[in-house]
Amino acid sequence: MTAPVLGRVAHLVRHPVKSAGYELVETAALVPGAAFPFDRVWAVAHAAARLTDPPGWAEKLQFLRGWGSAELMAIRCRSVPEAGEITLGHPRRPTESFRPDDPADAARLIDWLRPLWPANRPEPARVIRVPGQALTDQDQPLISINSTASLADLSERMGQALSIHRFRGNIWVEGWAAWAELGLVGQEIGIGTARLRVEEPIGRCRATGANPETGMQDADTLAALEAGYGHTDFGVFARVIEGGTICSGDEVRT
Repeated sequence: MTAPVLGRVAHLVRHPVKSAGYELVETAALVPGAAFPFDRVWAVAHAAARLTDPPGWAEKLQFLRGWGSAELMAIRCRSVPEAGEITLGHPRRPTESFRPDDPADAARLIDWLRPLWPANRPEPARVIRVPGQALTDQDQPLISINSTASLADLSERMGQALSIHRFRGNIWVEGWAAWAELGLVGQEIGIGTARLRVEEPIGRCRATGANPETGMQDADTLAALEAGYGHTDFGVFARVIEGGTICSGDEVRT
């Protein structure tokens, strides 16, 4: 019997540098036991970071992040994964291209980010990459899945249109009921030729209050979530259990 269609993929998004740029893509090849492709490949550690030598996965407190600077949330990205190259843009910064694995380009990237980071916080100091390890907020290889219906419901409650890029998700699904994704924890879903197991809700932080168009805090998303739904969760984490290619428009099935 054909599995019921829950929805369809509305957007696929990756973030090559942690907290520094979002990029829409049309397709992604998911691999069991791996994060979303080319997502959080690099992170920028600040001067007070406590890292191992050589660096491994580390908690988000060691890196530049949207919680610490709303300005970072307005960075846009284009990337060429096979070349290890990213191009970053921002309303108040020149558009520039970098190869973060190159020491000279890593230094340029830090200089580019410096004006977007508060002067009263430890300054950007070092570009980190851990081969085979995405520098996500979790040490587990999880992919974030979000719902456009939940976003629309939260936007209506708040009286303002909220961009998907506030939430730094990888897969956005349209067609299922608002907040239905929270009821999928512990279940498996199929997307394209891949299969994922939904693991847990995503607890959110103050970074979601920043407008990705302006880089300014303009929405108390946490208060709205707590007042409206009794929690500050938005979206779910899932683990790839069967690899495959997913594309915008793909059906999402149980």
